[in-house]
Amino acid sequence: MRVLIIEDENDAADYVKKALEESGHSADRAADGEEGLTQARDGIYDVLIVDRMLPKLDGLSLIQKLREEGVQTPALILSALGSVDDRVKGLKAGGDDYLTKPFAFSELLARIEVLVRRSQPEDVKTRYEVGDLVLDRLSNKVTRDGKSILLQPREFRLLEYLMRHAGQVVTRTMLLEGVWDYHFDPQTNVIDVHISRLRGKIDKDFETSLLQTIRGRGYMIDDGSSN
Repeated sequence: MRVLIIEDENDAADYVKKALEESGHSADRAADGEEGLTQARDGIYDVLIVDRMLPKLDGLSLIQKLREEGVQTPALILSALGSVDDRVKGLKAGGDDYLTKPFAFSELLARIEVLVRRSQPEDVKTRYEVGDLVLDRLSNKVTRDGKSILLQPREFRLLEYLMRHAGQVVTRTMLLEGVWDYHFDPQTNVIDVHISRLRGKIDKDFETSLLQTIRGRGYMIDDGSSN
C-alpha cells in the first residue's frame, strides 16, 4: 500500500510515516496543502491521509479540488475538530473517512486498509463456505450441515462480511464501515448485539463453534482448517 501523508506537523507526520513503513507500507509526506495537492494529482497513491488544518491550502479544499479534477483516491481526514458537524463537513467535502486527534495508530491503519479494500474491485463471489456453513448470495439462503438458517438482512450482511474474510480477524471498525457503512464509531453496542444473535443462529445447535471473539481485536469466523 502506498500512502501520501499531508501533514504540516513534523512530529505527527514522522510518527505516522515511520509506523506505516514498519507495517510494510510505503509512505510519502507533503508538508502543506499545495504540495499535497500536486503530489496527490499524480494518482500513484492507494490512499491519502489529510490533516484538516494545513498551510497554503486547507485539507477540505484540497480534497474538493481533487474530486473536481476527477481524482478519486480514498482520503482519510485527520482533525482535532470532532463534532458531528465537523465530520459531516469533511465527508461532504469528498473525504472518505474522518478520524479525530489524538488517535491510535492501530485504528488509523485499520481505517485506511478498509478504504483501500473498498476502492479496489473485488471478484464477485456468489457462494461462501466455511466448514459445513454455506451462504448463497443468489438465493439469499444460509445453511449449516444442510439445515436452513433464517437470518435478518443485517445479519446476512454481517455473516457475508465475516465469511468473505474467513480465517482473518475482523475489527469493529471494519464491521462498522463494511456492514453498517458508518465512518465513525456511534458508541453503541450494535455490533455486540448482532454478533450475539448471529452466533445463536449459526452455532447454538452445532458441535463446533465457527464464530469466535478475539479479545481486544475483533471477531473471526473459522472452522480451524486455516490453522
